[in-house]
Amino acid sequence: MTSVTLRMPEDVVSDLKRVAPLKGFSGYQGLLCAYVGAGLREDLERMEGNAVAQLIEKLREDGVPEATLNKAAASLKQAD
Repeated sequence: MTSVTLRMPEDVVSDLKRVAPLKGFSGYQGLLCAYVGAGLREDLERMEGNAVAQLIEKLREDGVPEATLNKAAASLKQAD
């Protein structure tokens, strides 16, 4: 773990402190980390999904058979 200092509006911190126990966190910092982590994972998934879609489209343009692309896409879905 590493320390990070953020400047946030007081009302946001107050709201985090109020919501944290309702979400099962003992303090607002844990909730803040969970929110940041969830948003980051969502963005990474979206970016990686776009990269895969772009790769498949490029392979399609280069003449890779559709059956091969479908097989590769299916194996990626099984890995998730």
